[in-house]
Amino acid sequence: MRGAVALPFLWLLALVAAPLLILAVIAASTAADGIPPFALPTGWQGLADNLAVLADDPLYAAALLRALVVAGVTGALCLLLGYPMALAIARAAPARRPVLLLLVLLPFWIGFLLRISAWIGLLRDEGWINGVLLALGLIAAPLPMLYSDGALLVGMVHSYLPFAVLPLFAALTRLDPTLEEAAGALGARPAVAFWTVTLPLSLPGALAGFLLVFIPAAGEFVIPELLGPPEAQLVGRVLWTEFFQNRDWPLAAALALALLVLLVPSILLFQRLEARA
Repeated sequence: MRGAVALPFLWLLALVAAPLLILAVIAASTAADGIPPFALPTGWQGLADNLAVLADDPLYAAALLRALVVAGVTGALCLLLGYPMALAIARAAPARRPVLLLLVLLPFWIGFLLRISAWIGLLRDEGWINGVLLALGLIAAPLPMLYSDGALLVGMVHSYLPFAVLPLFAALTRLDPTLEEAAGALGARPAVAFWTVTLPLSLPGALAGFLLVFIPAAGEFVIPELLGPPEAQLVGRVLWTEFFQNRDWPLAAALALALLVLLVPSILLFQRLEARA
């Protein structure tokens, strides 16, 4: 029993606790020329100084806020699109469910960058969407769709939609179907039975799906960089700039810790929902 407990503990220590400790040490350091580009700290004054820089410069607060807003909108859109999909899969014949779930997971079989590149090909001025609209005479000039907030959200939702569908499907399959049948027997229409029985009972799964999208989407870098507008300074893009262009590793590490602190309540809530489930 001790060995069975020790192995996961060592795994978490190596892959979670140790990287966080290294990040905290870098955040408490001071920037310096050399490799690596920081001087090891002698105390926690460096962390206080870096946090003060984050608090004084509105760029970092705006990047954190915009990242949380984009993650929240992405999570909400994934729920709106994912709930009908999860409900249809849950109510399908048991023999068809594996095939439908396979279709939901099928995008993961294709490289992430290839999927984003496909959206670039669809949304650019000379892309397929504008080509079809021009050929049909619906528009006179190409629509500027690429490098916009709309393109950013399309890429985010496309990439994270399965993370919302799977928890919703699990929650819906755990529901007792006799409850909705009883509501129908008492005279409730299917829509009323859904709104009063199915939807309230599936809200924990919906919240888990939202958090499963929101948490990783808040730190997304690749999609905003390739599809978003140039002024979309999300925290992932700012982190990349500080690490690789400005080479201010301590400030970037402090910003990463600030993002982690903002996401901790969401992570704890998700863990509580999973434990309750």
